[in-house]
Amino acid sequence: MSIVPELMAANERYASQFTNGDLPMPPRHKLVVLTCMDARIDPLRALGLAEGDVHVLRNSGGRPTIDVVRSIAVSQEMLGTREIVVIHHTECGSVRITNDSIRQRLTESLGPDAGRAAGEIDFLPFTDLDQSVRDDMAILKSSPLLQPETEISGFIFDVKTGRLQQVDPT
Repeated sequence: MSIVPELMAANERYASQFTNGDLPMPPRHKLVVLTCMDARIDPLRALGLAEGDVHVLRNSGGRPTIDVVRSIAVSQEMLGTREIVVIHHTECGSVRITNDSIRQRLTESLGPDAGRAAGEIDFLPFTDLDQSVRDDMAILKSSPLLQPETEISGFIFDVKTGRLQQVDPT
């Protein structure tokens, strides 16, 4: 059974008390947060932020894919952001997969067409959490689409304690 009716009811309650309709479009802190899609992470609460404070981009592993770089470039050019925080986390599923394993699963569950399509995708798995944060900071720092003065920081979020640990970029 679909959860959509519950979501619509919750949205009705939310909208009836909504008071943020006048927030400016640019984020207050001129910050982009890139993190994983993991449901155990609430980036706004974890960082003590609220609606309107930052742009939050999420994907599997919290990786700087071309779509993430595209979004940050728009955020910087159109809305003035100048800082990026990359947050990976403990117990990340991207550490547990390989390109071959996810491709195999997709082939088995969805068939050969899915397998062929998955063969075209790098799912960006990693094995070293700290190094993945460093790699992602370096990718962002070297992108010609981002402002050269962009400040980039990296962290690991502990899903058991809620604490962030900063990762040295070198």
